[in-house]
Amino acid sequence: MSEKNTLTFQQKQAYYDKVCRSNYLASLRIEGFETVPADAAESLPVRQQIPDRYRHNTS
Repeated sequence: MSEKNTLTFQQKQAYYDKVCRSNYLASLRIEGFETVPADAAESLPVRQQIPDRYRHNTS
């Protein structure tokens, strides 16, 4: 394998983040939520933020 074809950890992590965001937005579209390309630039919610949001709204 040549040096040009070797990916760095940061490149792999950036690719993973991009795919993760894309998959998350695709799942939202499947569930009927409207998404726009700008949503991909926002960070994904962490696991605890979602239950906290709903607990706050029901109080």
